[in-house]
Amino acid sequence: MSFPRCALLWARLPAGRQAGHRAVICSALRTHVGPFPGVLGRVPAVAAPAATASSSSSSSASGGSKAPNTSLFVPLTVKPQGPSADGDVGAELTRPLDKNEVKKILDKFYKRKEIQKLGVDYGLDARLFHQAFISFRNYIMQSHSLDVDIHIILNDICFNAGNCFSNSKFDLCCSAQWGHHALLGFISQCLAGGQYPEARAIKRKIIFHSGPTNSGKTYHAIQKYLSAKSGVYCGPLKLLAHEIFEKSNAAGVPCDLVTGEERVTVEPNGKQAAHVACTVEMCSVTTPYEVAVIDEIQMIKDPARGWAWTRALLGLCAEEVHLCGESAAIDLVTELMYTTGEEVEVRNYKRLTPITVLDNALESLDNLRPGDCIVCFSKNDIYSVSRQIEIRGLESAVIYGSLPPGTKLAQAKKFNDPDDPCKILVATDAIGMGLNLSIRRIIFYSLIKPTLNEKGEKEIEPITTSQALQIAGRAGRFSSKFKEGEVTTMNREDLKLLKEILSRPVDPIKAAGLHPTAEQIEMFAYHLPDTTLSNLIDIFVDFSQVDGQYFVCNMDDFKFSAELIQHIPLSLRVRYVFCTAPINKKQPFVCSSLLQFARQYSRNEPLTFAWLRRYIKWPLLPPKNIKELIDLEAIHDVLDIYLWLSYRFIDMFPDASLIRDLQKELDGIIQGGVHNITKLIKISESRKMLNLENLSAVNQSCLSGTLRSQARRMRGTKTLGSKVVEPANPNAKEKTLASRLVQQGLLTADMLRQLEKEWMTQRTEHGKERTEQTYLKGARRKKKEPDSD
Repeated sequence: MSFPRCALLWARLPAGRQAGHRAVICSALRTHVGPFPGVLGRVPAVAAPAATASSSSSSSASGGSKAPNTSLFVPLTVKPQGPSADGDVGAELTRPLDKNEVKKILDKFYKRKEIQKLGVDYGLDARLFHQAFISFRNYIMQSHSLDVDIHIILNDICFNAGNCFSNSKFDLCCSAQWGHHALLGFISQCLAGGQYPEARAIKRKIIFHSGPTNSGKTYHAIQKYLSAKSGVYCGPLKLLAHEIFEKSNAAGVPCDLVTGEERVTVEPNGKQAAHVACTVEMCSVTTPYEVAVIDEIQMIKDPARGWAWTRALLGLCAEEVHLCGESAAIDLVTELMYTTGEEVEVRNYKRLTPITVLDNALESLDNLRPGDCIVCFSKNDIYSVSRQIEIRGLESAVIYGSLPPGTKLAQAKKFNDPDDPCKILVATDAIGMGLNLSIRRIIFYSLIKPTLNEKGEKEIEPITTSQALQIAGRAGRFSSKFKEGEVTTMNREDLKLLKEILSRPVDPIKAAGLHPTAEQIEMFAYHLPDTTLSNLIDIFVDFSQVDGQYFVCNMDDFKFSAELIQHIPLSLRVRYVFCTAPINKKQPFVCSSLLQFARQYSRNEPLTFAWLRRYIKWPLLPPKNIKELIDLEAIHDVLDIYLWLSYRFIDMFPDASLIRDLQKELDGIIQGGVHNITKLIKISESRKMLNLENLSAVNQSCLSGTLRSQARRMRGTKTLGSKVVEPANPNAKEKTLASRLVQQGLLTADMLRQLEKEWMTQRTEHGKERTEQTYLKGARRKKKEPDSD
């Protein structure tokens, strides 16, 4: 039997027999015989998480490969086989093995320098190589009988060892799909373009519409989309998908809407329309289209969501794919398309209206003019600025990220309405995309934006050139009444820095984001059945050595959800889906709701409309202060999660249409609160409600013990992005003990009220006790003193 044939038989051995050995000992000639058939999906369980291993960190968003953290892994120990009921079939077919000769052959193999070098090339360090070899050798030497295939292979090697070792360059890992370190190549291939056969089967035309904001690049791509027989628009936000959905149908082009939480079909019989507007995560990579539009392609570098743009770029089945975005993404897109054999046509656009960086800062809110937009990077700044504007007798609209889409649109409409007295807008960088606003002047209240790096650590850095251009470009849009835009800062000392930031060239994007699929995680779990989902993610990320064109997106939010629901009995696929549900982990009520949804699901108890109404304590009242407004926003997020899950588990979340109607009512309540936000701020200040950004919606449901401990870890560790929030009252120099405990997650608002009630009760009882003691002491003195009469 030839050695390649022996290696092929080795490759087909059951995974449970050779787990931990095959990756090291299997010596197939990949360069001669190529990858073995039937290997995909049968990756051997060659490693398990070490009991004392620490978690791995997320890969850098800058791309590039890194050395895997092998401390996470130890080779699995496979017990030697005892006597078989069928006898030693291998010995009957060939002859009994000379174990001493086998040991010599194995030791000789282990000592070969080229084999050790191959181990290094495939990421196997000396420790893992040695441990796996010893484990395999013990298995061979101590087993009473071996599987037929392995017996035949070892017999042939014993009698042909000289030829085998002299004529073959041994490949350590059979093929790129085998072994825990050989999985690196497999991950790279699967995560990138290799898993989109439908897209690879057609010759796509790629057109890159490059230009700054307000240059008409998206307009030209959408015109192509509307004139096509079929098309898909992929946008970064629900608001943008809604806008294209409405624009398409208004132009007489039937168009459906697909977002994570919503499905709208326009055909009366429910049939899918030829055009669809969707959020980029929801695009289909199997449906054929004539034209596809991917908006804001530069977000392919986003550390959390970049994978969605990579997937759309590589996987959309469209004859023409139109990309809209910054020029910084051109080189990367060109390189990625080169690997798929597709060329990129670049069309450059210039801004349609001029924009000027002013030489003077605003310095005082007394200098505000109609059409001004003050951009803040924290809610506390928004509340403070809105209150100061109201004190000056002006009215302002407010837009920030956690507001429901309907409320954002209502505030934008109010600001844009020439007949509305509201002429000032206070907003976060949420206005950077997705809203059409009539802004004359952008005023940066600050240039410092707290962010989380790829490791989940908080960083306080000035905004990037890309961010500054995106926000500043909202001034003087072509479709607004202001044909020229202006940009400045609130403080004089920030103006020089703003000019410097805007004058810098935008750094080219070097890498595209990737994300493990459910199938890939299931593959890991099959061979590591006792490993938690969070640890599987750690293993996957740590061993995902992708090339310089890709990086694995930050998985912290996914891992947070995985740890949150780890104790709930769910199948791996269901658990994966729950962990991909979009949640705001800064809101304990939102987190506890995901926990409750998972618990109900595990009990096979449908989450009905009636149940959810009771859970959120509907009907809800209009907010009386900022804290209650934040609570309502959290409840809106919970309804979003319900709707998101209803499209994945329709039987367990059956009342999506009723919940959507409920959400619209809640949106109206929130709109009323935002309309009166200055009054809510005033009330909140009078009550000294501190830490508004982190106040949780705990009036709806007390957190379970598990979630409370998770919330403490979330607030108390750098890796999960803890941040210190200044008091809502800017004049407060010190935080009270209660506010500090609330911020650290050790107390909630309900707990504070309960403690206050108990303290008042104890104080009353203590007062009564002291009164009684005083009375008794007085009575004793009277008995001791002689009668004055």
